[in-house]
Amino acid sequence: FHSFSFLLFFPLVTGMYFLIPKRAKQLWLLLASYYFYMSWNVQYGCLILLVTAIGYGGGLLLAQNKVRQGKRRLAVLTGSELVCVGILFFFKYSAFAVQNINELLRAVGSVRALRVPDLILPVGISFYTFQTIGYLIDVWKGKTEAEKSFLRFALFVSFFPQLVAGPIERSSSLLAQLREPAEFDYDRVKDGLLLMLWGYFEKLVVADNLAPYVSAGLDAPDLVMGLSVFLASVLYAVQLYADFAGYSHIAIGCMQLLGFDVPENFRAPYFSTSVKEFWNRWHISLSSWLRDYVYIPLGGSRCSTARCCVNLLITFLVSGLWHGTGLQFAVWGLLHGAYLAVGRLTAPARARLWRASHIPEQSAPARGLKMLVTFVLVWFGWVFFRAPTLSGALHLFARMPDSFSLTPPALKNALAMLGFNSGMLVRVGFACALLCAVDFAARRTGFSAWLAGRRKWFQAALCYVLVLAILFLAPIGASPTPIYFQF
Repeated sequence: FHSFSFLLFFPLVTGMYFLIPKRAKQLWLLLASYYFYMSWNVQYGCLILLVTAIGYGGGLLLAQNKVRQGKRRLAVLTGSELVCVGILFFFKYSAFAVQNINELLRAVGSVRALRVPDLILPVGISFYTFQTIGYLIDVWKGKTEAEKSFLRFALFVSFFPQLVAGPIERSSSLLAQLREPAEFDYDRVKDGLLLMLWGYFEKLVVADNLAPYVSAGLDAPDLVMGLSVFLASVLYAVQLYADFAGYSHIAIGCMQLLGFDVPENFRAPYFSTSVKEFWNRWHISLSSWLRDYVYIPLGGSRCSTARCCVNLLITFLVSGLWHGTGLQFAVWGLLHGAYLAVGRLTAPARARLWRASHIPEQSAPARGLKMLVTFVLVWFGWVFFRAPTLSGALHLFARMPDSFSLTPPALKNALAMLGFNSGMLVRVGFACALLCAVDFAARRTGFSAWLAGRRKWFQAALCYVLVLAILFLAPIGASPTPIYFQF
């Protein structure tokens, strides 16, 4: 989305979409989606076609056996899902699995070793695989009808705005909108363009400006002081959010422009007052997917407290492994599962503490303190998320106390080691301050609803500010690849 070629591709696709007859719109979007995906790697167009065929065929078989409840339908569902998961495992986890098997072989004295497969991870495979699995489960449960049009289902899986980095769309919503394409609507187009503009600001101005300083502190922690490592890890929390939320906002804006209604995927997550609330605001399409297709089938919260805590740990372990193959991702997922389990167990005690303190729990000071604690907990997990290995994450934590001091001279030296100068501090400070201010203002409703409720002069002023910021503050040169492309 942040390439020059996309700025040519998207207006052409959109213009043709509203000009061609209604019956040709789905085919046009499908061709555009496959061109979009195959412009990265032609061969992997066959892979997404394979996943599409499995989902489509599995859905039809489930529909044919709808009246025959029992083993046959369950076998069709299980078989289809295992093939989808198997494809995901082969491309994403096979190298990691073989490396660990070789470690075990060496540990027992074997001289034989398996060849580690040399595979390129297909962009977006985790997203369109989960979307297909969700569709199959919905058909199995009777929540959605099996799609009979292969063309429409292929577009559901490969729709280019949300293909490579989400959001993960539900079949009941997207397929219904694909069946009845919307007509051109000026207000919808305007809102979509404003959302895209905000996404480009987040990605190009905030995330890309922070990227080199984060790398300076976290890629080579032994070359900088401990405070530099700590500051870089905090900046990474902002970079990751701006990078992924920005890309997600661009994707949703593209879909709005084409006439599709898509709910928010991020809603000011760093203003959450608990980790539970954080996951209701961060990557909402994934967290809701895990809730509906992993947590609730495990029993959810409709069971004993101990079982509920186990369900939380399993669900977030799945989330961690979905994000990456290293042990650090498993630790990150389990850490968040533990946060939620401990939060559930300690809720009565914390309520008593607030009553004993005589500070209203919903007062501004109390909410501010809870926001700070939540951010610290989330930041701690991001260190594991960013590190290349589990030992690398532990090394980052070990480096932070070295020469740690929050005095002005120490802060100045730490920032200088990351490569900051006074001009860049002003640039990054302005970008982060604007991001923070808008997020705080839109924390209740999300950016789109918040902006829609502003006066036209305010919308225009914000638009001008964002355009000027992108033109004058975005780094010159190629924009870094979005962080979530690796997932």
